Amino acid sequence: MSLTEQLKTRAAQSAAKYPETIHKIMNNGIAILKDAQLVDRALKTGDKIPEIILPNAANQNVSVQELLVTNKVILSFYRGGWCPYCNMELRALQNSLDEFEKLGATLVAISPEIPDNSLTTSEKNNLSFEVLSDLDNKIAKAFNLVFTLPKDLIEVYKGFGIDLTQSNGNQDHQLPISATYIIDQDGTISYDFIKEDYKERADPEKIIKHLKIK
Repeated sequence: MSLTEQLKTRAAQSAAKYPETIHKIMNNGIAILKDAQLVDRALKTGDKIPEIILPNAANQNVSVQELLVTNKVILSFYRGGWCPYCNMELRALQNSLDEFEKLGATLVAISPEIPDNSLTTSEKNNLSFEVLSDLDNKIAKAFNLVFTLPKDLIEVYKGFGIDLTQSNGNQDHQLPISATYIIDQDGTISYDFIKEDYKERADPEKIIKHLKIK
């Protein structure tokens, strides 16, 4: 089953599990992002990426530009280890890691979580690629991917046991929208997948297809 199929199955299960009031708040959050045209403002294919130096799960700085010296880089922005859709995406990317590397690409995931929580996410999903902490969403903001959660959605998350203050080490309640990029060695974006809907993610099959073309 592809990642896209897995995500659709998860979304259907969630729709059956939670009351309509919860879904209305969550769907309204997506609608707000679409109305704000956040995707239109995000960095896309043809744009150059900013310098990216972030701590990994072991709290050691990693430079994406240094990785680009030898390979293309796949950048995956995710919300956090508390997000089931993110964990599904990360596991699917891990399962395709060998193929990415054969095609000359290094995979890097980025979230606003503090390094300790990134380590937990990495260990929970048995990830062998770099998981970087974008504290205060500084890099995600440079990509124009960041939004602030509406107050009613913050309360829904709290009801789920999700504490973004603890996860991200701040009180901003800001997250990146779903975004995956392929970066060529000169720092130019050659592929982008950017969605307001957190249930939609770049399928590894499409990433592999693009890498083969390029």
